[in-house]
Amino acid sequence: MKTNLNPNANPVPDADRAAKVAEGGFGKYYTDNMVIAEWVEGKGWSDAELKAYGPLTLDPATSVLHYGQEIFEGMKAYCQPDGGVSLFRPTSNAERFNRGAARMALPEIDVNDFVHAVDALVKQDIKWVPKNIGESLYIRPFMFATEVGLGVRPSNRAAFLVIATPASAYFNPSKAVTVWISTEYVRAAPGGTGAVKTGGNYAGSLLAQKQAAEQGCDQVVWLDAIERRWVEEMGGMNLYFVKGSGKSATIFTPKLTGTLLPGITRDSILTVAKDLGYKVEEGMLSVEDWKSGVESGEITEIFACGTAAVVSPVGAAKSAQGIWQTGDGNPGPITMQIRETLLGIQHGTIEDKHGWNVRVSS
Repeated sequence: MKTNLNPNANPVPDADRAAKVAEGGFGKYYTDNMVIAEWVEGKGWSDAELKAYGPLTLDPATSVLHYGQEIFEGMKAYCQPDGGVSLFRPTSNAERFNRGAARMALPEIDVNDFVHAVDALVKQDIKWVPKNIGESLYIRPFMFATEVGLGVRPSNRAAFLVIATPASAYFNPSKAVTVWISTEYVRAAPGGTGAVKTGGNYAGSLLAQKQAAEQGCDQVVWLDAIERRWVEEMGGMNLYFVKGSGKSATIFTPKLTGTLLPGITRDSILTVAKDLGYKVEEGMLSVEDWKSGVESGEITEIFACGTAAVVSPVGAAKSAQGIWQTGDGNPGPITMQIRETLLGIQHGTIEDKHGWNVRVSS
């Protein structure tokens, strides 16, 4: 698959674009262009086309509207010190996208084709990339079933698209969030789609998120579906617990069981924490362990991580059994060190020892 260029003939004027980028937010404004390609069973993928960003036309019986056969990715482009732009671990996103496609009975896409389509869009709309540390161009590749018909079976047609939006910090990193531990609802069960970025997972989480807001909390924390005891994720983000303090601290995260999303930021933090000299551990943590660990001082800091937020400190947890605060309720030093280190690597101000940054072609 190649990406044919037919860019928007009427891009947003420079002054208007600069104002929108400066305003920031998340998903408020979109770049001038998008990429789209189509797949037909027996024929494979068409060439992709970079074209003006705009609405799609779908038949009311398009299968994705009825059966939710779709996947998406979240990834970013960061401005570098020399004025260039780099993608962060795009191959990892492409590989996870294909794992999701296989699980949702959608066609896989060649990893190089995926990365090239993303590169083409960012290169075309490079003026939309914010320049400040902590800001980025958020990129959303996605795929959905396009066959017209109401039969319940894998679609014989699909579309792949890439869009992008300038993004500021998703959460305020200087303010720790409060989370609601949901025991009534679950995000994913063994054998389900918890390890896939598919819209149904997020749609099913919205009621619990609403419940969290009613409890005065910023986010919901999910427990396992069987015992309703083991901590899994926060909203759509992976969780980390800091045990101890200083260089002897252990950075702990729930292990991947097939019900958790294998976050690329999660994986990056495991590596960054090791580079910083911390011990890392993946395992199981119960709500009881969380509460007792905070109360005893064994758990000193908690944070969540994901592409959109990067790192979000967690200051307190609330459940039907009460509320407990981590430390003084403010972002901890190790949390902020990991956040600043990862952002430094992404923005090119700290050495990228692992080859994660991929330069956008010029």
